[in-house]
Amino acid sequence: MTRHDRIDATDTPSSEPAETPEATTAPAAEAPKPAGRKKRIFGGIALLALLAGGSAGYEWWTNGRFMVETDDAYVQADLSLVSSKLQGYVAEIPVEANQHVLKGDVLVRLEDGDYRIALQQAQAKLPTLARTLARIDAEIIAAEAGVTQAQAQQVAAEAALRTARTTQARVQGLADRKVTSQAALDDANKALDTAEANQAAARAAIAGAQAQVEVLKAQRAETETSRQALQLDIDQAQLDLDHTVLRAPFDGTVANIAIESGELVSVGARLAAVVPDRGLYVEANFKETQLAGITPGEIAMVSIDALDGHEVEGRVVSVSPATGSVFSLLPADNATGNFTKIVQRVPVRIELPADTPGLRAGLSVVVEIDQRTAPAGTAVAQALK
Repeated sequence: MTRHDRIDATDTPSSEPAETPEATTAPAAEAPKPAGRKKRIFGGIALLALLAGGSAGYEWWTNGRFMVETDDAYVQADLSLVSSKLQGYVAEIPVEANQHVLKGDVLVRLEDGDYRIALQQAQAKLPTLARTLARIDAEIIAAEAGVTQAQAQQVAAEAALRTARTTQARVQGLADRKVTSQAALDDANKALDTAEANQAAARAAIAGAQAQVEVLKAQRAETETSRQALQLDIDQAQLDLDHTVLRAPFDGTVANIAIESGELVSVGARLAAVVPDRGLYVEANFKETQLAGITPGEIAMVSIDALDGHEVEGRVVSVSPATGSVFSLLPADNATGNFTKIVQRVPVRIELPADTPGLRAGLSVVVEIDQRTAPAGTAVAQALK
């Protein structure tokens, strides 16, 4: 192909139509449409975020700033740990785990043969002491009668003494006037001496009889003391026999049975536990920085995790006088070279309504305390003013 042919070929118009200016500018006009849609979407999101933030801010300003919240809270119960005061073999366990019991129901029976024999032995000695006391009482009556008899003899001796003195004085006068013989005067003096001796003997008899009464009374007091000691032994034996039967201290549910029939139980061994039906409460552990807004009497909303967040209204009963770490088995000693400050938590007890269903000891809850419900006159109420 020559140069002219190549020139002609290039100069030949194409069979395809030429692009018009409108066609070239059309795509450029449609390009901004996606950017405008994104702006509208982002603008809507920003508006929703602004509304949500405003609603949250309004909620915090009207309610949230007055609420003190913690999720470190659990349902607690003053459960009873059933233990034995005696050593013995388990004879019977008439209850099962998780069984509901009433106050006084039998939980565990221990073999009571030895304790029953000890009670019978102590009771057998009691009648003997009772008869001893009856005998001593009779002897005291007899001794008191002897005192009465000795006193009567003393009266007779005093009468005889007066007579002997009168006779001796009369005979002495006669002897002085030489009217009677010396022998008569000697007889009168002898009779007077005898009467005086009889009077002394009567007084001694009274003292002896009275001393005998005191001796018998002392014996009776000793025997009565022995009887009282024996009665205490009987009471102790009866108490030991009663302790072979362990009963429920209140209405509740038996749990954690740790024994089997025939097992030897030692003194103080933990046998089971009884969780009460009523009296459940919440122990919420608040940070030390939150205590300024907590005071007894405030209303607390308790959200129970096990009940899908169901809320019940409780009341703050008390605040612990110390942090939980103080009562731990090994309290932390910060008097060392390495120290890291940790925010401490203080237990707060919250009372729950008695008819709250579905509660179990140990359940996790979330607690919100409303400071606006603080009793009038408290520091929290004054601060809110």
